[in-house]
Amino acid sequence: MQPTVPQDNIRNFSIIAHIDHGKSTLADRLLEHSGAISSRESKEQLLDDMELERERGITIKARAVRIPYQAEDGNAYFFNLIDTPGHVDFSYEVSRSLAACEGALLVVDASQGVEAQTIANAYLAIDADLEILPVINKIDLPSADVAAVREQIEEILGLDASQAISASAKEGIGIKEILDAVVGHFPPPSGRLDAPLQALIIDSWFDNYQGAVILVKIANGCIKKGTQIRLMSTQKEHEVLSLGVFTPKPETVHQLSVGEVGYLIAGIRDVSETKIGDTVTEATRSASVPIAGYQEVKPMVFCGLYTIDTDRFEDLRDALNKLRLNDASFQFEPETSLALGFGFRCGFLGLLHMEIIKERLEREYRLSLIGTAPTVVYRVTTKNGTVFNIDNPAQLPPVGEIDRFEEPYIRGVIITRSDFLGAILKLCQDRRGRQEDLKYLDADRVMLTYILPLNEVVMDFYDRLKSLSKGYASFDYELTEYQQADLVKVDLMLNGETVDALSFITDRKKSGLRARQLAEKMKEIIPKQMFEVAIQAAIGSKIIARETVSALKKNVTAKCYGGDITRKKKLWAKQKEGKKRMKQVGRVEIPQEAFLAVLKVQE
Repeated sequence: MQPTVPQDNIRNFSIIAHIDHGKSTLADRLLEHSGAISSRESKEQLLDDMELERERGITIKARAVRIPYQAEDGNAYFFNLIDTPGHVDFSYEVSRSLAACEGALLVVDASQGVEAQTIANAYLAIDADLEILPVINKIDLPSADVAAVREQIEEILGLDASQAISASAKEGIGIKEILDAVVGHFPPPSGRLDAPLQALIIDSWFDNYQGAVILVKIANGCIKKGTQIRLMSTQKEHEVLSLGVFTPKPETVHQLSVGEVGYLIAGIRDVSETKIGDTVTEATRSASVPIAGYQEVKPMVFCGLYTIDTDRFEDLRDALNKLRLNDASFQFEPETSLALGFGFRCGFLGLLHMEIIKERLEREYRLSLIGTAPTVVYRVTTKNGTVFNIDNPAQLPPVGEIDRFEEPYIRGVIITRSDFLGAILKLCQDRRGRQEDLKYLDADRVMLTYILPLNEVVMDFYDRLKSLSKGYASFDYELTEYQQADLVKVDLMLNGETVDALSFITDRKKSGLRARQLAEKMKEIIPKQMFEVAIQAAIGSKIIARETVSALKKNVTAKCYGGDITRKKKLWAKQKEGKKRMKQVGRVEIPQEAFLAVLKVQE
């Protein structure tokens, strides 16, 4: 059995960087220079094929593409390039891409230098034991300082920057040097062709006609069309119907051998079977153990998703099942709300991740959704010693039964210019942060390390940070531990009826301020009714804030021209009685914007 590509001539590598440092543009230039695509086929952000990615100018999904390259040594090589996201919320995509690689190009902007996500991604690559080649990009910019960036790479990341390649992806400078360095600097994949098949599932997505399409990296052995495979986590067996690679267009092949990256189709219709990070093996000659070292991830932010049209609940379930196949980093389970009906409690990696998933559901599956305010997972211990993990305020036990509250904390790294330092320090202190470190990287740049409660970060921390630093500051975080905290649940009531979807958990000292701000915001949003609407915020049975939406007024005395005042008084009394009856039976319709009001409450 001969491999389709000699193993020594394969190079698997990722491009990692902070957001907007030029990963996608560099991937475009590598594809063009190697001849994988023609100039006619070329377009900006070629690997970002999702409409949302192109609109926002960010990479959301990791993409793998095979690049043929004729090196100066006369040998033909095949590169498997995986372009990865740069935003902190999508570090899961980065970790699973690195699991399939032997090397990584670490791209650093020559004008911005090393930023928070550069550090996080570099450490992910170091932990995965990859060869790292720094690339200093955007050297064509007037503000580029290559020497200073080399120093930062060595001092902050501890990497050898003497071999760092200076490049400009936009102008096509340094592209050939990068391709040659990939051959010389990165090792070929290890693994044995004669060993039992082990293939790592890097990604998967659902095709309406072919079922699940699985992107795999062959770690050992070989897979052919017609092979009977077994998915090791579920022990389900399937026959391989089709194999292929992306060049970047899908191209069918007869087999995939050790070290290669490609896709397989086996008629899998149950979307829960293809778990990212699972190992595919042969049914008849199985591997004894799955591939180790794959990073699992837990959602940090939770919110409820409900359809505006309640008849489309099953459509939402199907959409979530299909989308989870394409993005294994979010979770969901059914839940019921008195205000919103049937929906799902969904877990995400962060606020941007939540926003992207919601927008994808609305665009790709034509759903109209309402999302509740985001929350994190709290740990609650009752007086009888029972411990609950709470991701929804409605699940909290009664106040009298709670012994203690614990909330998750993160270690956040902020890199900013020194002239914004004061405002950012105040922001972190306002969010109950505790400073752990403050280090000047050079005369103008500072690196801050803060321990912060996660629930103070998920609301609007990132937006405020960008606003205070005029878009300059970068932020990255990792979950550290749970700490005891003095937290309370604030309920919002409309005419005495609790709206469970608008309840939130917050620090006791901030509860009064946040309750007043939310009540004021709701007063602006809720339309006037024929009766008066009382908006109240309460902790248990204690009302801590109140606003009133006045009733629509009808001039019932307009037909009275002169005459005795008693006639007008009778009409006003009759109107007052009618409004009282209406208030008893009237129900307040809550507009969609009300559920986003919690997000817009500024600290």
